[in-house]
Amino acid sequence: MTQLRFDDSAPRPIETSRGFRLDKTHGKFMGVCAGIANYFNVDVTMVRVAFGLATVLGFGTALIVYLLIGLIAD
Repeated sequence: MTQLRFDDSAPRPIETSRGFRLDKTHGKFMGVCAGIANYFNVDVTMVRVAFGLATVLGFGTALIVYLLIGLIAD
């Protein structure tokens, strides 16, 4: 008689697809920063600060990129 053994220590993927998605439930405005934070698995506050700094230092070009991502994604 044989015994079946299952290896429970093998890592399993959390998601089947790793595509970018807007996170409108946790987002403040359009869910772009929350979606980026989920995609890269970082804190959403760091992404928001980075967008704010990029907007100030880049004379508003990051704001245009933000709006484009919000309109095109999903």
